[in-house]
Amino acid sequence: MYTAILIPARLASTRFPNKMLANLNGIPLIQHVYNRCVESGLPTYVVTPDEEIKEVIGKEQTLLVGDAENGTARCYLGSQFLNYRNYINVQGDMPDITKDIILAVENRLETFDVATAYTEMSEEARNDPNSVKIIHNGMTAKWFGRGITGYGDHHLGIYGYRNLALSSYNDLTVYEEENIERLEQLRWIQNDVKLGVVKVKFNGIEINTEEDLNKWQKQV
Repeated sequence: MYTAILIPARLASTRFPNKMLANLNGIPLIQHVYNRCVESGLPTYVVTPDEEIKEVIGKEQTLLVGDAENGTARCYLGSQFLNYRNYINVQGDMPDITKDIILAVENRLETFDVATAYTEMSEEARNDPNSVKIIHNGMTAKWFGRGITGYGDHHLGIYGYRNLALSSYNDLTVYEEENIERLEQLRWIQNDVKLGVVKVKFNGIEINTEEDLNKWQKQV
């Protein structure tokens, strides 16, 4: 098997502290995400600096690493303990991630060194300055932004990397816009790395705030 899933997770979230351990119908958020990823049939690991998360997932499938600036950098640290050709980064706030989405991103790595997924976005979300929009041409991403309003598609928190590309991430230049938008994926675009995209179906909720958690609880 050439691909593994890495779920970067930490407790020190600024918007929602201890989010990874939030109770979703009796199951911690990180456990929900892990369980859904396992359904893909790919080896799955949680990459974290926190012992509390390891206690939830278990020693065998947890990679304890030091602190990192973002999820991609954390995935790189985790990959140092493994030996796969490709890695899929599934954000730990996606309890509704599906096998189809994961495998669609993996498939894009046949063509691109880095890939991600998007889905349709409602008009309300397009005008929400907090939602992450992706601008693309159907093949590659051209930009990501929170402040973009009125257009764009919904960017999902999942990425695919060939191992060599992931290994190069920390060596890429960090530009001001990445820090302003707080979007780590801008680093690829601003360093002229082609970021392949794939359209998928997604009807779930990403848990970024306690309000999102309450919405998720109401829908199940």
